[in-house]
Amino acid sequence: MKSRKIHHWTSEDSTELYGIRKWGAGYFDLRDDGEITVGVEFGEGTACQVSLLDIARGATERGLSMPLLVRIENLLEAQIARINNSFARAISSCGYNNVFRGVFPIKVNQQAQVIEEVARAGGPFAHGLEAGSKAELIVALSALENTDALIICNGYKDEEFINLGLQAQRLGMRIFFVVETPSEVDTIIRCAEREQVRPSIGVRVKLASRVGGHWNATSGDRSIFGLGSNDLIAMVDQLRSHNMLDCLQLLHYHLGSQVPNIRDIRTGVLEACRYYADLVEEGAPMGYLDLGGGLAVDYDGSKTNCAHSKNYSLDEYCIDVVEAIMDTLDSEGVSHPVIITESGRASVAYSSVLLFDILDTTRYEAVELGEGRVSEQAHPMLRYLEALVNSVTTDNLQESYNDALYYRDEIRALYLHGQVGLRERAQAENYFLRAAQKIRSLLDEADEVPVDLQTLPELVSDIYYANVSVFQSLPDIWAIDQVFPLAPIHRHDEAPTRTGIIADITCDCDGKIDRFIGRHGEQKTLPLHPLKEGEDYILGAFLVGAYQETLGDLHNLFGDTNVVSVRIHADGSFDYSHEIHGDSIADVLSYVEYRPQDLLERFRRRAEAAVKSGRISPQQRKQILHTYTASMDGYTYFER
Repeated sequence: MKSRKIHHWTSEDSTELYGIRKWGAGYFDLRDDGEITVGVEFGEGTACQVSLLDIARGATERGLSMPLLVRIENLLEAQIARINNSFARAISSCGYNNVFRGVFPIKVNQQAQVIEEVARAGGPFAHGLEAGSKAELIVALSALENTDALIICNGYKDEEFINLGLQAQRLGMRIFFVVETPSEVDTIIRCAEREQVRPSIGVRVKLASRVGGHWNATSGDRSIFGLGSNDLIAMVDQLRSHNMLDCLQLLHYHLGSQVPNIRDIRTGVLEACRYYADLVEEGAPMGYLDLGGGLAVDYDGSKTNCAHSKNYSLDEYCIDVVEAIMDTLDSEGVSHPVIITESGRASVAYSSVLLFDILDTTRYEAVELGEGRVSEQAHPMLRYLEALVNSVTTDNLQESYNDALYYRDEIRALYLHGQVGLRERAQAENYFLRAAQKIRSLLDEADEVPVDLQTLPELVSDIYYANVSVFQSLPDIWAIDQVFPLAPIHRHDEAPTRTGIIADITCDCDGKIDRFIGRHGEQKTLPLHPLKEGEDYILGAFLVGAYQETLGDLHNLFGDTNVVSVRIHADGSFDYSHEIHGDSIADVLSYVEYRPQDLLERFRRRAEAAVKSGRISPQQRKQILHTYTASMDGYTYFER
C-alpha cells in the first residue's frame, strides 16, 4: 500500500481502498465519521443508512458478544424483489408470453429465520423453495403460504419422500419431482399409481456445456446428477408405456451456483432449450424450464469473469435468459415456458455480515531490547548485520536483503551450535527486522521491484488475532480459497497504517485468512489500523449469507456464533427482531457424543477425592465445581 499523509486521509480514501461500493451492491457504504453503513430503500425516494457499529453495540448491550452474525432482513427482502422485478422487466420488454417463478434452494441457508423470511418476502412474487431432502421438503411444506409458489424436489428420493410430496399435491401445493437418476422413474410411477395421484414430473438433464469458477462440478458430461440423452429417451418411453407422459412438465439443469461469465449462462440456456423443444416433440406437454442456480455474486467487485466475480448485471442476466429461450423456442414453434431459477447465492449472500473483534496482534518489527548498539565483543556477523541497516538504499535493495538473510541465518546456525547466546540471537532477529522493514518502506520508490522482494510486504506484515473460527463461520475460505470482502466497520476516517493477515482463535495453522480483495485484484495482506488500548477493533466479513452458516463444523469445538436479525425502518431506527445465543460448551460437547452430566459427575468425584485427601477444603470444592459448571454454560469463543 502506497504511503499517504495521515492528516489527509478521509473515508473516501477508505471506500476506494477496501472497494466497498464495488462489492456492496448499493447496500454498504461509508459515512464521513468512518463507520460502515448498511443502506435500505423504502420506495418513493426514501432511504436510510444505519451504522453497523451501532448495531454491534446494541447487540453487545443485549448480551450478544462477538463473534456475532448479523442478518439484515431488509437486504434479503430487497434481493428477492430485485430478482423478481428484473425478470418482470425483461419479460415485458422482450414480449415473452409467460411468467417467472423464483425458487430458493434451502441448502444454501437452512436456518429457520432465513427460510421464514424468504417465504414472507417471496410471498407477493409466488417465490418458492427447492428441497433436496426429506427434511428440507418438510420445511418447505410448512413455510410456503402462496399456493402459486413452486416446490422443486431435487436430490435422491425414496418412497417416503415421494409419498409426502404426493400427499401435499392433494392439498393444492405445486410440487415437482425432478428425476435425477433413471431408477427414480420406477419409484415415482409406483408411488403415484398406489396413491392415485397424477404427479408433476421434471427431469434434470446433463448439459455438455461447461462453466468456469469454483462451483462447476455440476456442469458437463461427467456431472454426477442428471440424465443423458439416451436415459432421457428411455424415461419418455417408460412414462408413455404407463400413460403418464402428460405428467412430464419440467426440464431442469444446473451449471453451478456461481457462474461468472454471461456467455456460459447463455450457452447453457440455448442447449437446454433444444432438449425442451425435443421433449415437446416427443409428446410431453412441458410448460416449465428450470435453469437451476448460477446467478453470481460479485464478491471482489471487479465485474470480471474471475471465480469471485461476474461480468454481467442482474438486468443483463435476465434479458439474456429470456432472449435465449425465445431465440430457440420461437423458431421451433414451441410455447414459452414458465421460467424458473434457483438463485440461492444471489438471494441471501448480501444479507449476512459476520462481525468479530481483534484480540491481539503480532507486529513483525524490531523491539527495544535495552542494550543499544552492538558491543565490540559481539560476533562479527552481528556487527555486520547492524551496519547493514544503515546502508540500505533504493539502489541496493536486493543486495541488502540477501546480505541480511545471510547474516541472520549464520547467527541462527551459530546459536544452534552454542557459539552465540540467546541475547545475541535476539539482537540479530531485531536488526534483520529493521533491515526488512526499511527495505519494504523503500519498495514504492524503486523503479523496479526485484522478483525476490515482491513477497516481502506479506512476509513482514502483522498478524491480527481474531475472535472467530474460520472453520465454523467461514469454511469456504479454508476449503476452496473463496475470497470474501473483509474490512473494519469503523475508524475509516483514519489511515490504516498497518498491514496484516487474520489468524483465528483455533490452534490450527490453516485457521487464517491471508487472501483479500485489493484495489487491483487479490492481495495477500489487508490494510488495518493499530489497536488502541481499551478500545474494541471490529472487523466485518461481508456477503457470507450463502452456505457459510450451513457448512461450518466444530473444529476445536467452537460452536455456532451468536446471531441477531435486524429490521431497519424508514426513520433510521432498527429493531432486533430475532436473537439466538450461540452454542454453549455443553451444546458442542453433546454434538460430538459427550454427555455433559457425565463429565460433571466424573469431575465432581475427582474434586471430592481431593477433599478427602486434604488437598482442598469443601468450600474450595464448591467454588471449583461452580467454575466448571459455569464454563459448561459459557460461550465457546473468547469472552472479555
